[in-house]
Amino acid sequence: MYLDAEQVTTSLPWGALVDALDDIFTRTVHSPVRHHHHISVPGDPDATLLLMPAWLEGQYLGVKQVNVFPGNSARGEPGLSGHYLLSCARTGRHLAQLDGNELTARRTAAASALAARYLAREDARELLMVGAGRMGRRLIPAHQAVRPIEKVRIWDIREASSQALAEELCAEGVDAEAVPANGLADAAGQADIISCATLSRDPLIQGEWLTPGTHLDLVGSFTPFMREADDTVMRRGDIFVDTREGALSETGDLIDPIASGVISVDGILADFPDLCAGRHAGRSQLKAPDEAITVFKSVGASVEDLAAAILAYERCRD
Repeated sequence: MYLDAEQVTTSLPWGALVDALDDIFTRTVHSPVRHHHHISVPGDPDATLLLMPAWLEGQYLGVKQVNVFPGNSARGEPGLSGHYLLSCARTGRHLAQLDGNELTARRTAAASALAARYLAREDARELLMVGAGRMGRRLIPAHQAVRPIEKVRIWDIREASSQALAEELCAEGVDAEAVPANGLADAAGQADIISCATLSRDPLIQGEWLTPGTHLDLVGSFTPFMREADDTVMRRGDIFVDTREGALSETGDLIDPIASGVISVDGILADFPDLCAGRHAGRSQLKAPDEAITVFKSVGASVEDLAAAILAYERCRD
């Protein structure tokens, strides 16, 4: 079975995907650290092969392969391609191949929605999307699937991009508007949920802008040299992550403030295994839940890829 990007999208509706992620973090999944391999490419910069395996014993075995070829940009070709292979973990038999790019994008957005289910106020109605790219287009409907979002504002470093996305959403019946380049602070102060998906190396969201009760979702900053939120955000917020091991080693949003003593490792209150298994109740367990500022930082995990691949395979098989 092969599922292209369109089929992956169709087979992974937001509600079902969020539920699948919620379930997978309560199960025993083996997920070794991802493998990095450098590949020489004649006449081009070196390429990178990433392999991310995960398996449920006796059930499913999956591996995501990501090929990063920087030289493709000079030829007008995509520099990154992803593929996911799902097999039977009892016999080793190949079951399905899925488009890895769309699988990754959807499970990433669904992870943010899962975090919002635990951490955003139940009456959250205004969403600020920071970043109008590929992930922004998925994060908005993912959040809408778990909270009663009535108003969407979009900010992007390129105003034309935020305007284009706002127009797309309005055409779909969503109450959306673009935020001008100098309006990020005001928009952040009005939002119930702020979701950031950018490639910024310097903090965009300032802690002094946030009002009590806000939930901040940080999706970008997937290397130690990238940041989307400043130290004040981390100092004011109650911090949650998808996985502790990944978050503490991969994102500047945590590495920098921990290194400077702004927060400690113990300042991370819980991760998905804690939340999904009920060891931490999320916002409802915090002091003054309605006033708390919650911060969720994700870096992604192969466990999430496996959950999404299983869901897509089983829905298409059935």
